[in-house]
Amino acid sequence: MQIKTILTPGRTLCGLEAASKKRALEILANTIAADVAGIDADELFRRLIARERLGSTGIGQGIAIPHCRVENCHQTIGALITLAEPIDYDAMDGEAVDILFAMLAPEDAQDEHLQYLAALAGALSNDSFRESLRNAKDDAELFATVTAEVAKH
Repeated sequence: MQIKTILTPGRTLCGLEAASKKRALEILANTIAADVAGIDADELFRRLIARERLGSTGIGQGIAIPHCRVENCHQTIGALITLAEPIDYDAMDGEAVDILFAMLAPEDAQDEHLQYLAALAGALSNDSFRESLRNAKDDAELFATVTAEVAKH
């Protein structure tokens, strides 16, 4: 699966500062809205928060995959950030989160975004891949690492 179809270098950011789950989601919303025409940052943030209220998207091992459906979204869109310091995220395993991959889907999406979620979850189950993401020195290295690994799944 080619993650490059949903993720761009401009939506791949390394070593960011976020003191809370809300702040991390706000960063993701702003990052996506700045890069994708027609996406409103405030509305996206509200939808990400609403999705978190249904249950944490922290899947364990320091990973969260916040996701939601969005108006004015015509294809699956991704954004990846790593944090300088892990944050409390109410993850399933109780571990703090430092890798977040947001995924947006059109409101009428069928199952394309589910295929991306499955490929991403498969890649993120690899210990060495997670460590490579955490050790990326800059945005470009982070983008290269994620695109190479997810293509294998």
